[in-house]
Amino acid sequence: MEWPAPSPSTISCWATGRGVGYAGEIDRNRSDWDRSGEEHLQPLERGIAIPKGRRKLEQQLPAIMQKEEGGFGARIHSLIEDMRAEWCELDRRIAAFDDEMASNAKQDEAARRLATIPGIGVLNATALVAAIGSGATFARARDLAAWLGLVPRQVTTGGKPRLIGITKRGNKYLRKLLIHGARAALPWIANSATHLGQWLRALLARTHKNTAVVALANKLARIAWAVLHSGRNYGAADSNASA
Repeated sequence: MEWPAPSPSTISCWATGRGVGYAGEIDRNRSDWDRSGEEHLQPLERGIAIPKGRRKLEQQLPAIMQKEEGGFGARIHSLIEDMRAEWCELDRRIAAFDDEMASNAKQDEAARRLATIPGIGVLNATALVAAIGSGATFARARDLAAWLGLVPRQVTTGGKPRLIGITKRGNKYLRKLLIHGARAALPWIANSATHLGQWLRALLARTHKNTAVVALANKLARIAWAVLHSGRNYGAADSNASA
């Protein structure tokens, strides 16, 4: 199988795709900070109630530090301030990665076309272009969905074949991005008057929501292939996604 020669903009998206994975590692580090900060505050037995969620902790921490300035002790106060500074640095680095990805997505024509698809944002668009380029390697839309592990797995029991969960083969990171994008876009798409919205409403009427999310991710992957293969924006090319 021969891969097409990448364009300079695609190479830029490749580099961005590596950056996306690194930004994900930084975001996980920030989540670890959230849990660690709560663990350092809660055992002090000072009646400090901290709501769950990073933003709530971020908003209430300055007031807590000011109120408990004389009760924490110099060592605990210094430790929390140091962790808070690290948190701010992680926020700055993640924001810088987000700006870089958005800039690269605007400069790359394929990424701009992918961003017209509901549920496909900057991360999904740049990661898809970095992974598959123009999509020319895949003969059909369903081949891309299968490569991403978004198709049902078939097993045979007593000579009777049946479909179970998705295969989960291929690019795990891309599959995760598409499923997250599908979950975020599902309410809007389900309420839209488009063909995709009609299909999704019929699916939700007969299956569990989580199953519908994965099926929508499969559909988004097929639409992404159609958009890349045809060179047109979503709406003009999505009709080819059923191929």
